[in-house]
Amino acid sequence: MALAQPPICEFGWKAPDFALKAVDGKHYALKDVRGPTGTLIVFICNHCPYVRTIVDRLVEEAKALQAMGIGVIAIMPNDTKLSPGDSFANMTMFAAEHGFTFPYAIDETQSIARAYDAVCTPDFFGFNAKDELQYRGRLDESKMTPVKGARRELYEAMKLVAETGNGPKEQVPSMGCSIKWS
Repeated sequence: MALAQPPICEFGWKAPDFALKAVDGKHYALKDVRGPTGTLIVFICNHCPYVRTIVDRLVEEAKALQAMGIGVIAIMPNDTKLSPGDSFANMTMFAAEHGFTFPYAIDETQSIARAYDAVCTPDFFGFNAKDELQYRGRLDESKMTPVKGARRELYEAMKLVAETGNGPKEQVPSMGCSIKWS
């Protein structure tokens, strides 16, 4: 497990489109998941201990964000030959086990992860209604151990984006396992 940390938010950077197969058998493009007040794209995987620590809170935050009109999709970027625990079959089980209310798609060619300059799992990209990047921070201060009473950084940032179109100027980057590039 190599530790990685994304760069700071590049405000206004436009979300690249995608066409990815999800565990529900459907294919999704950006237009299919875009919400009226914003979109959250999160790169995750099944095996990363950082993801496993936050996944249930991520699902809860996603529900709250969806209720605000923010579309959510999770994308698995790892090369499944290098990381067989992230296979499509395992993704399907992982999404069901954790009650995902959003699509969980596989980036088989890793071209979308590269287009987004994703670095680690989890890596959060919060866009406003104009598909402009406004958040590239973390879920909260938890790393591999949940922090009781942690400030809901992702939720607060995306709520601000939904209400104003702008993300917070102060952001703490996410931290996680490096993407397994082919």
